[in-house]
Amino acid sequence: MSETPLILASSSPFRQQLLSRLQIPFETQSPDIDETILPSESARDHVLRLSRLKAAEIASQHPDAIIIGSDQCAFLNDRILGKPGDHEHARQQLTEASGQEVVFYTGLCVMQESSGFCEQDCAEYRVGFRSLSDAQIEHYLQVEQPYQCAGSFKSEGYGISLFSHMTGDDPTSIIGLPLIRLVGMLESAGIRVV
Repeated sequence: MSETPLILASSSPFRQQLLSRLQIPFETQSPDIDETILPSESARDHVLRLSRLKAAEIASQHPDAIIIGSDQCAFLNDRILGKPGDHEHARQQLTEASGQEVVFYTGLCVMQESSGFCEQDCAEYRVGFRSLSDAQIEHYLQVEQPYQCAGSFKSEGYGISLFSHMTGDDPTSIIGLPLIRLVGMLESAGIRVV
């Protein structure tokens, strides 16, 4: 394994747990960037831009380290859904998602400033929601309180009960860090995973 430091540019406990699965040492550092959606920016372009900005901010402080940046958003009815932040907004998001298919975009960027290495990708994952009653939504929110999760659910937890189907190449992308693609990027950057 490389001695090059690996830094996850995130304060997300979900991303940290996912990266821990790869059993490679890493540090975390939270980037401070403006996450405002730009006018006419697509959901895909939004997460790609933010994942690169997150990685670039931390890379500027640690130019020899390999930096992982990631960002995710949910897309429904031609608009980006962010993290709900509170119970009422989560209830609104799940009510709107009921009986619908939500597309999740997860941007990923791996970079090393000193070598000029940079790879980016965007994973797409589709989640079909069952038709949910107000009582089902309320019960779910009381149990899991997913207020810091795009789309107002945790698929790795009780949130799986809300779905009719899930479709995509990498199930970890829905949690916030597409590990299948990340392994290839890390190996291209010189960090051996297996």
